[in-house]
Amino acid sequence: MYAIGVDIGGTKIAAGVVDEQGKILAQERVATAAGDPASIDASIAEVCRRLSADFEIGAIGLAAAGFCSPDRTSVLFAPNINWRDYPIAQNVRNLLGTDVPIVVENDANAAGWAEFEFGVAREASNMLTLTIGTGLGGAIVIDNKLVRGGFGVAAEVGHMRVVPDGHSCGCGHDGCWEQYSSGSALVREARAAAITQPERAQALIDAAGGDVHAITGPLVTRAAQSGDALAIELLAELGRWIGEGAASVAALLDPEIVVIGGGVAAAQDLLLAPARAAFLDALPARGHRTEATFAIAEMGNEAGMVGAADLARR
Repeated sequence: MYAIGVDIGGTKIAAGVVDEQGKILAQERVATAAGDPASIDASIAEVCRRLSADFEIGAIGLAAAGFCSPDRTSVLFAPNINWRDYPIAQNVRNLLGTDVPIVVENDANAAGWAEFEFGVAREASNMLTLTIGTGLGGAIVIDNKLVRGGFGVAAEVGHMRVVPDGHSCGCGHDGCWEQYSSGSALVREARAAAITQPERAQALIDAAGGDVHAITGPLVTRAAQSGDALAIELLAELGRWIGEGAASVAALLDPEIVVIGGGVAAAQDLLLAPARAAFLDALPARGHRTEATFAIAEMGNEAGMVGAADLARR
């Protein structure tokens, strides 16, 4: 059975027809306006209508960056789109005029499920996936089942508080893990270093055209890959935070594999090696337990749509 997976972002949606092996047979991308939920509904319906023209579709999965309802029909809250208790599945169903099941899933859960079912974690039964982008998303699989929790909002690992009275987070609290383990954290620290250590940061400043505020995460990654010492240190510090936090999750859930995805994963071993080292240093009872492996995600930007389609089909 073919399914459509739709990965909904703040500025665009990506949708694709996915078969039972996780292969994308056709896909489309459309720009969206985060402040206009009705237009997002209409865009989703339109791309689903076009994709359905050449395939028999049995389910539609919507991957949304936010807290999803337990019945997987609505978005309770989203930080970057104006969704509050928003019945997106019913809205799209009404626009399409279809009886095809439409399932809403958290975008990190969808991406993590794609890695578990078709990607780097396909041989595991217990997995932690960390999607490291603007924020820090998580997906947890225990005994081959995606963990959603009692109210549908499990695995929001980015909002574990790791530094009391630390950096303020968009969730309303201070010191959340994502304030130290995200692309945003990397950029914040890189820009601060460019101000306080301009001599060491000269390569970053030059790459940003002389504007400290134009330093981005990909720019830091490219500088590190070119051998810039400060950029390498910045990624290592990010990796340390990732590894230490993952060790805390491992104390609770004991995953076999920790999958690192999201934009920052482009740094590969410059991020992965310090993350694994910090994980092992912080792991309880090390030497008396099996240690989780670390891996870079394989599914890339298509993970959200593939995972959403597969979860909807199930």
